[in-house]
Order: sequence, then C-alpha cells, then structure tokens
Amino acid sequence: MRHYTIEEVKSWDRFYRGNFINSISGFKSVSLIGTVDADNNPNLAVFSNIVHLGADPALIGFINRPREATPHTLANIENTHCYTINHIHEEFVERAHQTSAKYGSGESEFEKTGLTPLWTEDCKAPYVKESKVRYSLELQEIIPLKKNNTFLVVGAIKNIYVPTVAVQTDGFVDLQNVGSLASLGLDGYYKTTLVSRFSYAKPDQQPRHLGS
Repeated sequence: MRHYTIEEVKSWDRFYRGNFINSISGFKSVSLIGTVDADNNPNLAVFSNIVHLGADPALIGFINRPREATPHTLANIENTHCYTINHIHEEFVERAHQTSAKYGSGESEFEKTGLTPLWTEDCKAPYVKESKVRYSLELQEIIPLKKNNTFLVVGAIKNIYVPTVAVQTDGFVDLQNVGSLASLGLDGYYKTTLVSRFSYAKPDQQPRHLGS
C-alpha cells in the first residue's frame, strides 16, 4: 500500500487527479435525472451523487455542479419544482452516459441519445421509459455549498415505479433483480452482486444472515 498526501495529489495532471479523487469515495448509485423547462422542453442528465436523506419524510438529495458547468437541470428544477430520477441498466448504459455531453439549451438529450421520454400525469417532468426503476420528486430546498460553488438539491419522493419482482416481503428492494447499475468515478459502470443481508444490529448480539 502506498501513502499519498494531498499535496502530491494536487501536483498531478487535473484529469488524472480528477479520476483518482472521484474513484476513492467508492461505488455510488447512478441515475438519469429528467427535467423540463418553462416551455416544456425536456432535459436529461446522468448523476452519480444521489443520496438517501431520510425515509419519513422520504427525501433524496443530489449534488449539482457549479451552475455555469451544468445549468439546465438546476434551472429547470427551480422553475418547475418537479423532476424524475431513473435507474440505469446495461441495455442503455452507453446512451445514458452520452447525456453527460454539453448539449445546448435548445437540444433534448432524449432526442440526441435515442432514449424515450415517458410523460405521465403525476409529474410535469418526463421519466425515462427504458428505466425499470423510476420515481418523481418535488423540490424541497436547494442548499448552496460555498466551498466549491455546488448545490445540494433536496427533493421529496412523490411517486415510485418499480417491478414487483424486486420488492421482497420485508420491503427490501433488491435492485440486482432488475439490473440497476452502480458507478465508480466519472465513467465506470458496474453490475452488482449481493454478498449478504443482516438482521438489525444490537449490542452484544451476533447479527443473523437474512439471506437473499
């Protein structure tokens, strides 16, 4: 094992440094966020920094990069207060990754990548039809992070679509059953394999294996 200091890391080429730092935090969920602007033009972008914030109320957060780097998703959410999060699967992972390209404000990532917008009455923003796990959110707050000019966007879950085959008897959603992918760094996509589930941990009590 080698020891790296942050001073050494800062001296590296910025792309090498970016890959290194983005990977060191570990595997993350990766999804497509669907939004729509005031003129009903759809937008789609891949995000790998989506995080569960609480179950009651059901809150999900994600980090939006500085406004000048990725302006469309944030602006659309500010205008409509509604957006969708859609899991990525192997069948369309290349098209999903392509949504990270810097398309213009008048260009639809759906149209450019061949993904299909799914319009419903429960949310103004489109879902991704190809996604097997998708949910809509209502904006709760946008928190500026001053240190790097990013934003924590907090939304409340309003509607969820998930195949029943993935939902176990105790409510656990086994995303492996529907092939939801994980990510590493900025451009790595991974399949998942369950190692084990354990019972609720209590002091001085060995946890039980719950099985798959």
